[in-house]
Amino acid sequence: MLDQATKDRISNEISSSDVVLFMKGSAIFPQCGFSATAVQILSHLDIKFKGIDVLSDPSIREGIKEFSQWPTIPQLYVKGEFVGGCDIMREMFETGELQEIFEEKHVARASA
Repeated sequence: MLDQATKDRISNEISSSDVVLFMKGSAIFPQCGFSATAVQILSHLDIKFKGIDVLSDPSIREGIKEFSQWPTIPQLYVKGEFVGGCDIMREMFETGELQEIFEEKHVARASA
């Protein structure tokens, strides 16, 4: 059961940055292959993002699954909207749809 405090923390994290990736580990040291793939995709696209390490906080780790109604991690949010997990990110990247979302939502590049 997602308590209000955890829900508020997740909402604040999602609204604090244009692109938020709930992941296992950090962008520098991902702790699972799926999180590593998600980081690689965002890095390849030169997208500035905030990584949230769910391994460091069990309430966030379980809470984000209930919050998004999505059972796996990583989870990508763009401008407050849930996009999906690793497989969806990979598929959208391969079709160009992910790049379109970033362009349409005017997401800042990491190198900018």
